[in-house]
Amino acid sequence: MEDPMSPQSPRNEWDGGVEKLTATSDFAGFLFLIIWLEFSIYVVTRQFVNLFEWLVAWRGMKRSLRKNLRNASTYPQWVEAACEMDDYMGLNEWKESNDDSYFDAQLVRRVRATLSRLRAAKDTRGLMEALAVCVRPNFAGTENAKMYSETFYGTKRLVEAHVQEVAACLDFVRQATDVSLEEKRGFFRGINKNYGSSALCLSGGACMGYYHFGVIRGFLDADLLPRVVTGTSAGGLIAALVCTHTNAELKQLIRPELADKITACEDPFSTWVRRWWKTGARFSAVEWARKAMFFTHGSMTFKEAYERTGRALNVSVVPADRYSPTILLNHLTAPNCTIWSAIIASAAVPGILNPVVLMSKSRDGTLKPHNLGGSRFKDGSLREDIPLGSLHTQFNCNFSIVSQTNPHIHLFFFAPRGKVGRPVAHRKGKGWRGGFILSALESYIKLDLSKHFKVIRDLDLMPQLLQSDWSGVFLQRFSGDLTLTPRSTVRDWFHLLDDPDRAQLGRMIKVGQRVTWPALHMAGNRMLIERSIQRGRQECRLAANRDRPTTDQTEPSTPRDRLQLQIPIESDADNAIRLRERQKEHRERNGSSLVPGAGDDNAITVKRRRGRRIRDQLDPTVPHNSNPPHSHTPVHSRSQSVSSPLSPRRFANPFNFSSFAKRRNSRSTMSIARWFAGSSSESDSDLPDDDDDSDPLDMDSGQDAAANDYPFDEAVSSQVESDGPDADRQRTRVSQDI
Repeated sequence: MEDPMSPQSPRNEWDGGVEKLTATSDFAGFLFLIIWLEFSIYVVTRQFVNLFEWLVAWRGMKRSLRKNLRNASTYPQWVEAACEMDDYMGLNEWKESNDDSYFDAQLVRRVRATLSRLRAAKDTRGLMEALAVCVRPNFAGTENAKMYSETFYGTKRLVEAHVQEVAACLDFVRQATDVSLEEKRGFFRGINKNYGSSALCLSGGACMGYYHFGVIRGFLDADLLPRVVTGTSAGGLIAALVCTHTNAELKQLIRPELADKITACEDPFSTWVRRWWKTGARFSAVEWARKAMFFTHGSMTFKEAYERTGRALNVSVVPADRYSPTILLNHLTAPNCTIWSAIIASAAVPGILNPVVLMSKSRDGTLKPHNLGGSRFKDGSLREDIPLGSLHTQFNCNFSIVSQTNPHIHLFFFAPRGKVGRPVAHRKGKGWRGGFILSALESYIKLDLSKHFKVIRDLDLMPQLLQSDWSGVFLQRFSGDLTLTPRSTVRDWFHLLDDPDRAQLGRMIKVGQRVTWPALHMAGNRMLIERSIQRGRQECRLAANRDRPTTDQTEPSTPRDRLQLQIPIESDADNAIRLRERQKEHRERNGSSLVPGAGDDNAITVKRRRGRRIRDQLDPTVPHNSNPPHSHTPVHSRSQSVSSPLSPRRFANPFNFSSFAKRRNSRSTMSIARWFAGSSSESDSDLPDDDDDSDPLDMDSGQDAAANDYPFDEAVSSQVESDGPDADRQRTRVSQDI
């Protein structure tokens, strides 16, 4: 007989549920009432700060100069206006002085003098020892955001000279000839590990996320776009566009005309109400998958995107269950996962889009569920909007640039002592915004609100709305080392789920650019040192490849050569070049040729091509027709993508949607729904019947084999063909207009 007091008994579960419901009813409502009252006071406080700055701080000539600063149409114009502001407000005096509590001026002065002396004496080894000490994140406070928050443009002259000297010394070591190649390789490898890399993090924010386009354009025009880009929800779509297109393509794409391709919310009110009533979600995952392929180069995978652009795309998703950890998808953790399925999963906010299944591309180009269990995933911003910990672990990112557009967080970003490129207007940048009392009140209310949210989370008082845990929405880290918050308008709050037109997108791009310009100088100083290190690493690797002997292929490999550990993102395009060179050497050594017409068999079949590609990846010291010895360890290197090889013809027209789907036999568009969760994946024209209760994604239903064999590109082709005979011509014309 079951013990009624056992932890697993139904009676005990019922008592626990009643106890939690009682606690929620007694305390949660009271806490939410306090939160609402404090939030109202916070909004009023912020308005008083704005009023104080308008009446007291920004008056007369300063108001006119700030207007010129805000109306600048290009970055050089903004720099000119910023320098005028610094000169008028007397901020140049701060640049010339070396006394400041935010950095160690004496240490920076001594290190700079030492580096200059060693470089003049051409003491390469002494220079390497000195650089190994001073090249690290925020050395002596030189990368502190406060050092760039006292003026509109620039920082201390001593800091500027230190950055230039470090970059010059790194270039000197790279070009030095009195040290061996191995010494330089070890030096740049170690210094790169200490200094790390930069990452651009794009937050969610529904349609406010389109401000990210302006941020991307600002970094792109200044040639400061980091190689590691992460995005969540709306930011995932923009990050996918950035990491699947080259710089030249992005400059042609990020324009107001791009609004013609943003049609995620084009359905009328009656359609989404009917869909929400039947599926519990406003949008259809199938329709979003078809529209997202324009931004992801079709069914491109994370690995293919990395090989094409050299940028590492990261998308944060959360499993549908409550206790599984957040997953960061990239070319290391999910190389064969399709990008469009990742960004749709990252945008699956409960009530807006139901959780979906991630899809991966197999060797023959067909799509199948990414994980064997068929788990479903949803918006990553529910738990971790900015995955700084995972970026540091996987890519050694020690400097983060965050573009924050979340509407529920955007209001709480307030810098009482100014921020990068935007100092306080009075007391020569030494005062407080709105005065000390208003700034202190703002900070106190914000900390008290955070306390109440932590109490609700720790006591588990937050109700499970739409089967999701919302307790971490306000308690994450939403900022980085450099945080950008585009200036939104009241209209944006009423159009969070509406598509922008050309005029609105043009305004968003311009606003995003203007909020990026004040941060470019700080980011540029960081990237100057970072790129000097990367140039040194790249030249050392290329020199090592040139000096590597290729005649003696029978010498057994040493244990060091057997396992070649690849540092993520630090390999970039030169690693792909090395891979192609090794494949070419293997083909020449084995006497194989894939050129049509070589030998008697002009028509080489696809099967033989695949066999040769697999054979070329084997160790050349082991005969291909025999089993390797038990003690032999194959060489581990960056593997090829499992999908078909990337040919120039595949990306000849990256803006034409129809070029990503080969026309095959037409199939029903309802087959797309098998990849997505539940009944949320139907198209608007073909909703499932009420009596159809089968779940095509259930791994236990026996339909997984049929799902794996179904090529998704055929379904997309049939969807494109169903638009009419002039659909491809129309898309081509729209793409050419863009």
